[in-house]
Amino acid sequence: MSKTAGVLMHISSLPSEYGIGCFSKSAYAFVDWLKGAGQCYWQILPLVPTSYGDSPYQSFSTYAGNPYFISLEELIREGVLTKEECDQVDFGKDVEDIDYKKLYLGRFPLLRKAYERSNISQNSEYIKFIEENNWWLNDYAMFMAIKDKFYGAPWTHWPEDIKLRYASAMDYYGRELYFDIEFYQYIQFKFYEQWKNLKEYANKNGVRIIGDIPIYVAMDSADVWSRPELFQLDQKNVPIAVAGCPPDGFAATGQLWGNPLYSWDYHKATGYDWWISRVRYCYKFYDVLRIDHFRGFDEYYSIPYGMTTAVNGHWEKGPGIELFNAIKGALGDCEIIAEDLGYVTDSVRKLVSDSGYPSMKVLEFAFDSRDTGSAKDYLPHNYNNNCVAYTGTHDNETLTGWLSTISPDERNGVRDYLSDRYTPGYELYWPLIASIMKSNAKLCIVPIQDYLGLNNKARMNTPSTVGENWRWRISKKDLSYDLMQRLRKMASLYGRLGWQE
Repeated sequence: MSKTAGVLMHISSLPSEYGIGCFSKSAYAFVDWLKGAGQCYWQILPLVPTSYGDSPYQSFSTYAGNPYFISLEELIREGVLTKEECDQVDFGKDVEDIDYKKLYLGRFPLLRKAYERSNISQNSEYIKFIEENNWWLNDYAMFMAIKDKFYGAPWTHWPEDIKLRYASAMDYYGRELYFDIEFYQYIQFKFYEQWKNLKEYANKNGVRIIGDIPIYVAMDSADVWSRPELFQLDQKNVPIAVAGCPPDGFAATGQLWGNPLYSWDYHKATGYDWWISRVRYCYKFYDVLRIDHFRGFDEYYSIPYGMTTAVNGHWEKGPGIELFNAIKGALGDCEIIAEDLGYVTDSVRKLVSDSGYPSMKVLEFAFDSRDTGSAKDYLPHNYNNNCVAYTGTHDNETLTGWLSTISPDERNGVRDYLSDRYTPGYELYWPLIASIMKSNAKLCIVPIQDYLGLNNKARMNTPSTVGENWRWRISKKDLSYDLMQRLRKMASLYGRLGWQE
């Protein structure tokens, strides 16, 4: 199998117009840039709608697409919006930052105008989309319409009749909010239509999409509201326990994510039907799936509901290989990357091995004493072929930022490993990138921030913090011809041009 390379950059980070990266001409230009750079993969973060904290890992739905990614330029071209209307909205002045408050206040009124002018109910493709996706779409659209009616309140705070989905309440809100529900269905149709076109363009140009599927769903989501039996909830749909991570060298009190935990006994009794449906649906959007927090399928960390930190949690057994055997039995061999980072035990290693999925190797962990794993496993010369090598992920510091925060001894360890005493510190990211490129890993993925040598101001996410994450955007000038050629030369030098060779 030939070795390949790719770039990690979320849709939101594209240099599109109107406040956030989206499925506009800049996305197609980035595909062209990746092709020119000899990259075979574009890895993105979850495409789902974001909720409080703007994280794509805390979404209102595991199936829906993010309305922010709909190209307003395309809606202008369709004639349902005007350029003047879009230009008049204040999305923020900093083209390298996302102002989510202004985005929320500005985007939805424009999308509502587009819907009202669309005559969408007469569109045969829309009608087909509704019919094919009704198994999740109606619940999602109703969930969002009701949430808007109650000024954004989580469903757990709604009146009991609709909180618990009494038939009479479902009928009432379905009639009362008919056009609001149709608006959210329209948004999903436009999202799907635009993403489908972009993905087809990428595939046609030899670029495959790696999508990210979070292990958990948010408590305040259509998924939990519509299917409470899937989760560890009591009779009033209050969580019994929630998800997180135990304390480690990076977080002294652990990470309290707050997602409801799965009722694995129920999933097993139903042949893991919900998971099979979820994975099947994801392959409509992605070529390869990265499953986040893979170790949670072996053992998951359970924190009693109501705790303010993760300190008092404990480990519970997950479904193990049985889940992935069920997925394989229903869908055949799936291209999946197992995100096996964090505290990795022998049983986690066995699950990854038994699944056959490639594991992840993160270069930063090889030299950082705060990591609780085995540093030698992350040294590039120890990588086997069945892994995907990263300099860092969306949760890590940028490579340049990380180099500035580790201890002098750790930095010396980096230079010793590279046998490099001469490269200036501000350029040391290049030989570090080269170290994973020349490894045996069948795929190397590098965040675009690392190729640009950016510091931690360009960091995508700092776990357990809220407010400044998911905001970074690249500038058009950064995607230069010179950088493209340098990436292509590196991919060629280390035999990672793949089929383009």
